Amino acid sequence: MMTDVVPYSFRQNGDYLYITGCTQPGGVAVLSKETGLCMFMPDKHKEDVLWEGQTAGVEAAVDFFKADKAFPLSEMKKILPEMIEQSKMVYHNAKASTSSYRNFDAFCRASLNNKVKDLTRYTDELRWIKSKSEIKLMRESASIVSQSLLQTMLLSRTHREESQLAAKIEYECKMRGAQRMAFHPVVGGGANGSVIHYSRNDKKIKTGDLLLMDVGCEYHGYLSDLTRTWPPCGRFSAAQEELYSLILETNKECIKLCKPGASIGEIHRHSVKMLISGFQELGVIGKGKSIQYNYLNPTAIGHSLGMDIHDSTTLSKNRLLEPGVIITIEPGIYIPPVPILNEDAPDRYRGIGIRIEDDVLITESGHEVLTASVPKEISHLTTLMNMGGGSSTAEAHEPRAACS
Repeated sequence: MMTDVVPYSFRQNGDYLYITGCTQPGGVAVLSKETGLCMFMPDKHKEDVLWEGQTAGVEAAVDFFKADKAFPLSEMKKILPEMIEQSKMVYHNAKASTSSYRNFDAFCRASLNNKVKDLTRYTDELRWIKSKSEIKLMRESASIVSQSLLQTMLLSRTHREESQLAAKIEYECKMRGAQRMAFHPVVGGGANGSVIHYSRNDKKIKTGDLLLMDVGCEYHGYLSDLTRTWPPCGRFSAAQEELYSLILETNKECIKLCKPGASIGEIHRHSVKMLISGFQELGVIGKGKSIQYNYLNPTAIGHSLGMDIHDSTTLSKNRLLEPGVIITIEPGIYIPPVPILNEDAPDRYRGIGIRIEDDVLITESGHEVLTASVPKEISHLTTLMNMGGGSSTAEAHEPRAACS
């Protein structure tokens, strides 16, 4: 709860949404050979309708969500135990399970007899390769966040508060049709960009600092995940450009590897070799001290993307990519302003965080970068930041801060 009885916005479990299409909280769905899709829907109470509005009930489950059978949730205790007793095996989403059925004697007996298994490994298989309809939704999600981040980048030239830019990206995404953000935006200026999951977004971006923004939105259940790093003042310092060039090259080379038959694990190992070699050439880590790489970049090169930001997580990173799979490619470097894990990066690189992340669809012939419209080349970024005018008439007349 946010405060007392004011609730957080609800987001449906990915597996439940995938199977039912229902975004409403409080339901239980059962799939079986005998009944097909059976949905237990929350009971309607007049007081709840008064406070929370109308909810989908039994009729909607059959007519709209196309369930084969549907019952009020209050009747589940009479119906579901018998269904469990008649089943040879029971599969359920362990992470999203509720006491509404876990406490049934029939479920407890099935669990004691080793007849209860986690459904996730099977739904992860189903969700690994996206259908044409799913790809269309994910392409739109990527388009929305790409257009929105571009507008936010333009605003960063004159508005240097992390909170303002966090508000801008959410506004732009929702104005373009996104239902919500995929996660709390990361808006890290300067050393805040070296905090991988920075979330405070409450500092002012100093002149000469880089800005890292990791953002994504949700479009009808499907997510995007995009990161860009740029200098709002319009120019990279020498140290910033050296690190950025290496991360950019790694991003582009790893994207080239995205094709059927490759794997996230293989691409990750390639990125590690590239980055260790590059960091050693720059003196970020010493020769023979490759262990320090993990201190400065403890993240993987990417992950599967879909209805969850980290989709199909039970599948091996060495699973071969196939047409219809969507993954992220996101190399980075995170050098804290002072040493945290005994890394010994030179002072000139201290407090720099850089990540460049794209969403990549695997195709029959290779790949398609769904977020390719957002600039990431140094020349394109500096041109964008130094363009005359702002994204609105008011912004065009705001003073620009000069680089130090």
